[in-house]
Amino acid sequence: MSTQTLTSSAPLAPAAQDLSSLPPHELVPVMARAGRAAQAHLARMTTADKSAALLAAADALRAAQAEILAANALDVAAGEARGLSGAMLDRLRLDDKRLAGIADAVAQVATLPDPVGEVIDATSRPNGMALSRVRVPIGLIGIIYESRPNVTADAAALCLGSGNAALLRGGSEAVHSNRAIHAAMVRGLTSCGVPAEAIQLIPTQDRDAVGAMLTAAGLIDMIVPRGGKSLVARVQADARVPVLAHLDGICHTYVHASADPVMARDIALNAKMRRTGICGAMETLLLDAAFPASQQVVAALLDKGCELRGDARAVALDPRIQPATDADWDTEYLEAILSVAVVDGLEPALAHIAHHSSHHTDAIVTADPAVAEEFLTRVDSAIVMVNASTQFADGGEFGLGAEIGIATGRLHARGPVALEGLTTYKWQVRGTGQTRP
Repeated sequence: MSTQTLTSSAPLAPAAQDLSSLPPHELVPVMARAGRAAQAHLARMTTADKSAALLAAADALRAAQAEILAANALDVAAGEARGLSGAMLDRLRLDDKRLAGIADAVAQVATLPDPVGEVIDATSRPNGMALSRVRVPIGLIGIIYESRPNVTADAAALCLGSGNAALLRGGSEAVHSNRAIHAAMVRGLTSCGVPAEAIQLIPTQDRDAVGAMLTAAGLIDMIVPRGGKSLVARVQADARVPVLAHLDGICHTYVHASADPVMARDIALNAKMRRTGICGAMETLLLDAAFPASQQVVAALLDKGCELRGDARAVALDPRIQPATDADWDTEYLEAILSVAVVDGLEPALAHIAHHSSHHTDAIVTADPAVAEEFLTRVDSAIVMVNASTQFADGGEFGLGAEIGIATGRLHARGPVALEGLTTYKWQVRGTGQTRP
């Protein structure tokens, strides 16, 4: 890749305060064109330049701690007044530790291998032409997200680290937090010569801005939605731009007959109760009928305050378990609610997962290596786990740094999407004068 160093850039668009007066159908194209112009600068930046800019952005987030937490307190207070659920408030709330984690995640991206310029493969033709596939940025990426303010920093860092520009549209629940985080990051990035327009935040909460992004074909190269089912469904239904997304996080954990009882209990508790509002939280627990400690596992969950909804055999395990409805098996609760079923071995467990899984993350707890391998092979999900909590379904935990989302489709990228997932490739052909007969 180029070794040109960027030291400064002129403004590419009017100031955000001027843009906010534009109607969405005018606002989004103006910002998108500015983002595309900034992306041309990013594509020429060296790995060292991008790393320095990301580290400066992380430092700026740390320096703006008081400002960001004050903004977040406004959002949390507004959320409480609006009656947001405990899980939603947990997604929204920042504290010293969480903000430090956000800054650290940005800094970690700076240490990751740069995929841009990587030669995926190379070959030569009989006529002497040399062919290679080389990773390049996708371009301008639009990120539409709801109540999690950390997405502002994660998306900005990953886009910049992979040479892409970002157009961010956060939810109204986190509007003050998003603006404070974005402002801090821009201060850090521009101090290293990165155009401010490389990372833009839509300055209005008008819902029409989402529609304008979804129909900005030719200006926005890819849309990444992060939020609830209704948001993602709308994006997938209305987009005229390629979409990288998952609709639901209906994650299963199957406790096999051979599972260690203590391990099964601990994994089940963590998979559900560590943070109930994240997409990697377990939503269905499948207990093998031959597993001897099912009562202890469900009792531990109930004692932790988790509401259980089960089939007839699960209900028989503990009188506190409520009967499940058909809808429960296809529900992403994002709350301290869990559906539980008792199954007669591996095959029924696989059948249940195949029918109800959203292909996000599914896990098995077992002491039988052959069963573990069968589960890994046959479950068709983006992430399949053995003897581990589904809460590990996270780009940071996979060593990818911050993630822009978890993709559950089968094209382009799957699972946690980080730097490599935000690149495409081009063919480079080197000849010595060949002409085609």
